[in-house]
Amino acid sequence: MAKSLFEKVWDTHTVRTLANGQTQLLIGTHLIHEVTSPQAFGMLRDLNLPVLMPTRTFATVDHIVPTDQFVEPYADPLAQAMMDELRKNCADNNVTFFDRESGKQGIVHIVGPEQGITQPGTTIACGDSHTSTHGAFGAIAFGIGTTQIRDVLATQTMALGKLKVRRIEVNGELHPGVYAKDVILHVIAQLGVSGGTGYAYEFAGTLFESFSMEQRMTVCNMSIEGGARVGYVNPDQTTVDYLQGRPYSPTGSDWDAVAERWLGFASDVDCSYDDVVVIDAADIAPSVTWGINPGQGITIDQSIPDPATATSEDEKTSILEALEYMKLTPGAPIKGTPINVAFLGSCTNGRLSDFREVAKFIAGRKVAAGVKAIAVPGSQIVAAQCEKEGIDKVLLAAGFEWRAAGCSMCLAMNPDKLIGDQLCASSSNRNFKGRQGSTTGRTVLMSPLMVAAAAVTGHVADAREVFEVGEPVLA
Repeated sequence: MAKSLFEKVWDTHTVRTLANGQTQLLIGTHLIHEVTSPQAFGMLRDLNLPVLMPTRTFATVDHIVPTDQFVEPYADPLAQAMMDELRKNCADNNVTFFDRESGKQGIVHIVGPEQGITQPGTTIACGDSHTSTHGAFGAIAFGIGTTQIRDVLATQTMALGKLKVRRIEVNGELHPGVYAKDVILHVIAQLGVSGGTGYAYEFAGTLFESFSMEQRMTVCNMSIEGGARVGYVNPDQTTVDYLQGRPYSPTGSDWDAVAERWLGFASDVDCSYDDVVVIDAADIAPSVTWGINPGQGITIDQSIPDPATATSEDEKTSILEALEYMKLTPGAPIKGTPINVAFLGSCTNGRLSDFREVAKFIAGRKVAAGVKAIAVPGSQIVAAQCEKEGIDKVLLAAGFEWRAAGCSMCLAMNPDKLIGDQLCASSSNRNFKGRQGSTTGRTVLMSPLMVAAAAVTGHVADAREVFEVGEPVLA
């Protein structure tokens, strides 16, 4: 019987069906970091249980590390305590830890792929919402809570209800100046932040077939923002080529057989889906958020929604709440909205290709007066490659700060935070109230090049106009 990738991977990793109808699922790879794992290790100690399969767990530190300080002890004693605890837990349980001294540290969802730990046909769990990133490789990857982290450490399995599968097919080519970030913002705007509840999203179509692995990762990363537990792309030759030669990838005579097996996990052509959505890539434009969730987004040429045009009371209430928090005027164009901070980085857009694209266009430009701009590579390997190519120097010359690897301003667990009601043009994944550290701080999500355009103009701007990208932009 024809099956989707989701069904193939799920069936391969099913241990048994539990009495409550859930599946006891084998977790092929477990990724941990310093924030959600300490309590789980503590529970194991209380139960006098070991980590069952330590070679299947990999750790890094990303959320709390200061990006402007490398030498320890850190200024924040809590951050230092969490770092020390992760080191101890990994050492005590023989878990591989990519510490800052390793040269391989970084955001967990960037480290896994670049090390070749993330592989097709596997199940991957991590105590972080954006674990869906790893689905770009044809894996079933999802975020879990602390109790589930304990379960995986102790048994290498967890209980999970089987998801439905929605195929999101995007065909055609993107216009110049439109990026993978715009694709996922468009999908979320179309389907809503709860549209994917109970679903795994299969991203397919000619656009995804043409995408690089880094582009696929950006889209899968934000599947969770559309309500989906999982987002994935079928593995193909692009996937195989990316993984070949990575530190944890198979080698030697095993390679060809493993690569063939990986490709076999792709959805069968004649399989069925619970839902199918078809999108024309030509309909996608540079997008920005205006509200307090990733679904409150519009294209750069559109105006901020007016609650008077809402089609329901719930929608009207939602718009009013967002406008009050964001301090924006209904009906006004989003273009021209002043910014205070520009942030390049995160597990969504902190990869080498993101910095290369910005550097290509920002060379010779300057960050606008009054704007604080920071660029934070997603891993030490990304940082090293950027520095080898001189990308750091281009960004520094433009007025960006070049930081060490970490989650940074994506979330408020480290010193990189907004102050007061500052508005940040951000390449990250969430624009929730207080997400970037201030209870009144405001976040506008966009692609890295759009962040660069906002940085050099001092306001939300169309990168196609600012940098003269591709075809002329019609008014």
